[in-house]
Amino acid sequence: MQNKLNPCLMTRLFKIIATLEGVSLLSLLFIAMPLKYIYDMPEYVQAVGMAHGLLFIVYIVLASILKAELKWPIGKFLIICIASVIPFGTFYIEYKYFKNISNENS
Repeated sequence: MQNKLNPCLMTRLFKIIATLEGVSLLSLLFIAMPLKYIYDMPEYVQAVGMAHGLLFIVYIVLASILKAELKWPIGKFLIICIASVIPFGTFYIEYKYFKNISNENS
C-alpha cells in the first residue's frame, strides 16, 4: 500500500486555497474592517475573520506538506508562508511559483 500524496493534486488544491486565502485577507482588510470602524458593523469582521483564519491554517499546512513532498528549499517555503500575511501576497506566489503547473487530469 502506497502512502504517498499525489503532488499534482496537492498543488492544485494549494492553488485554490491560496486564492481563497488571498481573497479572504483582502475582504477582511478592505471590506470588513472599514465596515467595523466606519459604520460600526463588527459582525462582518467576525464572519470574514473566522473564514480567513481557517483558510490561513489550511494554507500553512498545505505549504508544509508540499515542502516535504516536493522538497522545496527552506527559502522558498519561508517566502510562500510570509506571503500569506501580505495583501496580494498569495496571488504573487501563485503566479511566481505555480504558473507553470499544468491543470492536466482535470
